[in-house]
Amino acid sequence: MKFLSFKILLLCILLPPVSYILSVEVIQRIYIDSHLKGVFTREIQDIGVGDTRPLFEGNIRLKDAIQENVRAYLRSKKLVISLGLALNITVITKRGTIIYPPIFEIRRDLLSPDPVVIAADNLKLMNEGLVVNVDLMLGYMSPLSLILLVFYTSIALAVLYVHYQNGSRRAKAEEARKNKEIGHLKEMEKVRMDELDSLERDREQLVSEFERIRNSLEKEKEQALRNEDEMVAEIITLEERIQRNLALQDTQKSEIESLKEQISLSETKGRRKESGGKKDSMSMLQKRFKALYKNISIHQRAVSGFSNLDEEQKIKGEELIHQLNEDPGLIPIKRKVFGKKGRQTVLEIVFAYKGRLYFRKTKDGKIEILTIGTKNTQTKDLEFLNNL
Repeated sequence: MKFLSFKILLLCILLPPVSYILSVEVIQRIYIDSHLKGVFTREIQDIGVGDTRPLFEGNIRLKDAIQENVRAYLRSKKLVISLGLALNITVITKRGTIIYPPIFEIRRDLLSPDPVVIAADNLKLMNEGLVVNVDLMLGYMSPLSLILLVFYTSIALAVLYVHYQNGSRRAKAEEARKNKEIGHLKEMEKVRMDELDSLERDREQLVSEFERIRNSLEKEKEQALRNEDEMVAEIITLEERIQRNLALQDTQKSEIESLKEQISLSETKGRRKESGGKKDSMSMLQKRFKALYKNISIHQRAVSGFSNLDEEQKIKGEELIHQLNEDPGLIPIKRKVFGKKGRQTVLEIVFAYKGRLYFRKTKDGKIEILTIGTKNTQTKDLEFLNNL
């Protein structure tokens, strides 16, 4: 019973009768009172009088005609009545004369009713106006109500059965899980017992090892006491050696500082020579450009930037300079670099992927190469162009 919910059990007991009562009330109010009652009333009003010619001729009394028509209508509604609907029909005149259901009355002309009198009575009643009242009631013990009760009870039993089956399966699963857990715990107990035995054996071995080590330490302690004087003498010897090593290190540090000063002087002289050589190289490069490329002019910054390129970039850059000298219209321009207001537009050309060359056309149409550099020097080159 652990997995059987008391709430579900209580709902399965209470919901069928509650749902049964609510369903009967809902059918009575929403369907019967609001819809079916009106349908029955209109149908009875349509067939109530029937053919009026026999009434006006006095062949049949109005009450008898209405009673016969209502009985015929009720016979046609056997299916509805068989479901347990209590159907009460009342037909009266507006003055309160009861036409249907038939009531006991004294007939004055039992032997030979006068048709003229009957026709007059019929006309009088019809002139008063007929009112049809229909009462439909679905009883709690009607077949339809009992069908609803059986339906809701069946649903509750089905839910209760499914819940019981689920609870049984969960109980079995829980029992199996517990048995499995118990088996697992027994196996773990066996393993732990084996481990405990192993630990006990290890403890005995450790106790034996501890005794052995303690005896060994006692012996070493005695040996250490005997060798203490020798160790003190050895320590003194080591301290003397350390002092000698420290003195030697100070001497070596002095020699290293002296060597560093000599190296610094040598590097300073080398840089001076290199600087002078670089200036000579740039001067030669500018003379060569001026001699080879007479159709263009090359700024001193462009010569300096060209000299800082690697060999592959220098080859590609000089090819570009040659094309500018021969036919600048064939060279693809990457972009236009606009300087300050009133200045001429400077054009940018890319070469060797990272190389950058900037030039402009002077007023006389001649090409002037302003600067040559790489992507890394682009910021400084653009700043130079902006300050022209």
